[in-house]
Amino acid sequence: MKTTLNLSKLILTVIVSLSLFASCDRDKEAYSPQRSESDSLFIVNNYDKTEVYIPMRDGTQLFTSIYTPNDGQAYPIILFRTPYSVAPYGTDKSQYRKDLGPNMSLTKDKYIFVYQDVRGKFMSEGDFVNMTPHEGIVNGRNVNESTDTFDTIDWLLSHTQNNGNVGQWGISYPGFYTAAGMIDSHPALKAVSPQAPIADWFFDDFHHHGAFFPSHSFAFLSSFGVERDSLTTEWAPDFNFGTEDGYEFYKNMTPLSKANELYLHDSIPFWNEMVAHPNYDEYWQSKNILPHLKNVNCAVLTVGGWYDAEDLYGPLHIYAEVEKNNPKTTNTIIMGPWSHGGWRRTAGDFLGDVHFGEKTSTFFNNEVLTPFFTYHLKGEGEADLSEAIMFETGRNQWRKFEEWPPKNLDYRKLYFKKKNELSFTPPQANEFGVDMFVSDPANPVPFTQYPNLKIPKEYMVEDQGFVILRDDVLYYVTAQLEEDLTVAGPIIANLVVKTNQSAADWIVKIIDVYPNDHAPYPHQPEKMIGGYHQMVRSEALRGRFRNSYKKPEPFTPKQDEKIELELQDVLHTFKKGHRIMVQIQSTWFPLIDINPQTYVDNIFEASAEDFVVAKHAVSRSGSNPSYIKIGVLSKE
Repeated sequence: MKTTLNLSKLILTVIVSLSLFASCDRDKEAYSPQRSESDSLFIVNNYDKTEVYIPMRDGTQLFTSIYTPNDGQAYPIILFRTPYSVAPYGTDKSQYRKDLGPNMSLTKDKYIFVYQDVRGKFMSEGDFVNMTPHEGIVNGRNVNESTDTFDTIDWLLSHTQNNGNVGQWGISYPGFYTAAGMIDSHPALKAVSPQAPIADWFFDDFHHHGAFFPSHSFAFLSSFGVERDSLTTEWAPDFNFGTEDGYEFYKNMTPLSKANELYLHDSIPFWNEMVAHPNYDEYWQSKNILPHLKNVNCAVLTVGGWYDAEDLYGPLHIYAEVEKNNPKTTNTIIMGPWSHGGWRRTAGDFLGDVHFGEKTSTFFNNEVLTPFFTYHLKGEGEADLSEAIMFETGRNQWRKFEEWPPKNLDYRKLYFKKKNELSFTPPQANEFGVDMFVSDPANPVPFTQYPNLKIPKEYMVEDQGFVILRDDVLYYVTAQLEEDLTVAGPIIANLVVKTNQSAADWIVKIIDVYPNDHAPYPHQPEKMIGGYHQMVRSEALRGRFRNSYKKPEPFTPKQDEKIELELQDVLHTFKKGHRIMVQIQSTWFPLIDINPQTYVDNIFEASAEDFVVAKHAVSRSGSNPSYIKIGVLSKE
């Protein structure tokens, strides 16, 4: 293990630039890759742009931009519905988009590309509702994003020169609208690709197993927390943080009850809604799209990134629900080594310090996405995609599976042992052990060591050695592996814990510890990578939700409690000579807010007096052990 650490890595009050938190998918250009001048010129020369209002069944009209090939032929339609604006507005050639559709290959193959402001956003009429409930009622009629998609397609079929086939795609929030659009799908909708889609906001974006992510929510506020006064082509003003110091901003906003007092002044309805609904009640449940993914009668290609800091839960669970509820539907998932939307805005060959051996985004676009739409919308080529196309990190290769998780998994347990040991051998039945640490809300464990990180993506693969010497981080590590070990599917942390207080959060990280002689990566040939502690997967649980997300409950001080925490899926090979490490902690700041460690009914309303120092413990006894359950992929 690497024991020599740069002193800067041990600084506990890490200064994090606010741009780290403010640059989520709020950015209008977040998914517009660099285009050459010739690409933009191709669009201007080969497409005509019109702007129309399309009426919905309740009379609401949605603003829609339509880019049609100007050669007079009939083409399929590819629809993109967004709350992020269809800008630029206007039909003059200077107001054309710089890019059309999912990639430039499809643009040059020619389709009718349609962009629509969703209900209540920018130039579309109606009232905007975040994560529109599928069973909502507007103006006495049952309308939702599925019906709006259906009505839009119906209108387009009779008002454009098309071949009768429609596709839909979108990334992040537009990914949610894509997933919603395939429910009770229009007969002409033949192919959809929800990419990094939001599925359930108690597990995506703002919450992870109930643990609150203030950094993600504040990035969202100026876009979706402010109600508009009228139709507009302009974005709402950005939230003014008043500082460049993100760590201190969120420290000063602790407890969260100070947010309105110091910054928001009750002017952000969305924040107040989150405050009013700290538990998984009807408010959040109604926004969960997963139970409604039925009657999907089109081919589905769900796209996600293994290192998506915002929406990793969504792609995996949307794929699974479509598979369960629509057995006759062609349903494919692809997961690559990408951050949020990274397959569109990066080459996908590296993230932070970690290299993946190839330009994975090129493979995705050329071998998966383009053939998918070409086959299903034009009937050309082949789209014989496997059920699951997954990038295997560690070994850095694409793999195809007939189902996900794979069939041939050998589920094994990694046990916590004394002297920081992690082992597949369980402790003896009569063996007793417990590891304790003190968690101080005034000195939380930072989630990153870098002070100038501009977006939160790199932390997903960051070297975790910078917290290894902290007294409030437990770690367990295996001996060097004697052969490659490939882990696939979900990872489950089964912990036996206790605290001397009544509340606690639990964060679990799975880490690949490189050997000290590991060669530098090609994108950083001068950087020594030996001894790197690469985070492979991590997850947080707000302890009050250990038994139910709907009905939180306090811990009984000094009493053992069992916690089961599902970390999201992986496909990662820990190579021969590497080691597997598990880290456990109770703070992860400012990625998640600080738990007061005194149970209160609503953490958003906790007072400064509720924050106390706590002593937490993890059991490793033989009769009641803590362990990590993994699925090991058998050798072929």
